[in-house]
Amino acid sequence: MKIFVTGATGYVGGSVATRLLEAGHTVIGLARSAQADAALKARGIEPLRGELNLYTPFVEAVARVDAVINAASSDNPFVVHALLTALKGNAKTLIQVSGSSIVGTYDNGEASEDIFHEDTPFTPAPEKAMRVAIDQSILAASLHGVRTIVIRPTLIYGRGIGVNAASVQIPKLIDAARKAGVPRHVGRGLNIWGNVHIADVADAFLLALDHAPAGSLFYLENAETNFKTTTQAIGRMLGLGEATQDWPIGDAVEGLGPGAHLSFGSNSRVRAGKARKVLGWAPKGGTLIDEIENGVYREMYGKT
Repeated sequence: MKIFVTGATGYVGGSVATRLLEAGHTVIGLARSAQADAALKARGIEPLRGELNLYTPFVEAVARVDAVINAASSDNPFVVHALLTALKGNAKTLIQVSGSSIVGTYDNGEASEDIFHEDTPFTPAPEKAMRVAIDQSILAASLHGVRTIVIRPTLIYGRGIGVNAASVQIPKLIDAARKAGVPRHVGRGLNIWGNVHIADVADAFLLALDHAPAGSLFYLENAETNFKTTTQAIGRMLGLGEATQDWPIGDAVEGLGPGAHLSFGSNSRVRAGKARKVLGWAPKGGTLIDEIENGVYREMYGKT
C-alpha cells in the first residue's frame, strides 16, 4: 500500500512510518521544512512539502495513496476537514492519532477511581472539547464511504524508531527534576495515568490498518502508574534519591505550562481490551519504570 503520514518527522508519526516501511509499504510524509525533507528522504520516505493548514496539498496527496495516517496534530480541525473532503466516498482509510487526555479532569495530583472504555460516556474539559469533536467527525465519516479509525494512546514512553526518538511527557518531568534538584509531581502525585511503549503503539497502527472495521475507536494502554511512583523512578535514575516534592498547581503551570492540568495533574485511566480483542494487539514493551531507570531515559538523561 501507499500511505500518506502527517507527522512523519515526529515521535509517534515517525515511529509508525518506520514500521510501515519495514512492512513493505510505500510512505509519503509531510515535511514542513528543508531539514524535515532531508530527514525523510534519508529514511526512504517521499517528502511532501507543506503546512498543516494548507488545503490543496492534502487533497492532492490523498488522490495518490491508499490510506492516510494523521499523526501531526490531534487538535487541528483544518487538516482533518481537508482529508475527509478528499477521502469522501472512495473507501480509503484514515487513521487519526488522538489521546487519552480527553478523559482527564482538573485533579491537581489527586487520584480518581474513574476508568474509561471506548463506550464510556464523559464530558471533556473545555480545552479537550475540540479534540473530541474532531474524533467524532472522523468516526462519523465512516457513514460516507471512508474507512475511519481513531486511536487514543495513553502516556507514551520509550525510544522512538523514526526521525524523532524522544517522547514528550517523561523528558519534561526529568528536566523539571534536574532544574529543581528534586523530582516534582503536581500536588501529591497520586493521580494515575495509563502508559504504553512507543513500539507497541506503532504495532497497533499497523494492525488497525489491516484489521480495524470502519468507524472504530481504540484506546491503547498496557499498564498504569501514578506520578509519584514515576517521579521517584526519575529521582533514582538521576541520582537524586527517593524523596519527591509536591508541586502546587500554580507553580507547576509555571514550570510545565498549561499541560500541568491535564497532562501531569489529571487522571487518565483507560482500558485497551477492545484493541486486544478486535486487532489482536499484544503489547510487549517493558514497563515505564524500567525504561526510566534502565532504558532510554537513563541513556539520554541519567547521571554520568
